[in-house]
Amino acid sequence: MVISKDEQILNLLGLAMRAGKLVLGSDSTLTAIRGNKVQMAFFPSDGGQSQSKKFADKSSFYNVTLIQDYTKRQLTDAIGVNRSVFAIADRGFSRKIKQLISEKERN
Repeated sequence: MVISKDEQILNLLGLAMRAGKLVLGSDSTLTAIRGNKVQMAFFPSDGGQSQSKKFADKSSFYNVTLIQDYTKRQLTDAIGVNRSVFAIADRGFSRKIKQLISEKERN
């Protein structure tokens, strides 16, 4: 059975959560982005437009990869906590997810 790139990414988010490598919630995520503590942030594709713009602007200004490919439900299910905005505070997890995303875009 082949696992899709999206499923692999969501599974990695669950691992990062269990490893304590996620910064959860809007405020904490924005603070972490401003403090250059994270390399990658997630915002739900079905999230609010003004919040989405705020995260997109902050992420591009601080050179943080912003992923908006998944719904609130997918993100919440992946990490097992009712949070759909979070960031990854670990270079290894960020690097692996970036790799999976670029493989996904190539196919």
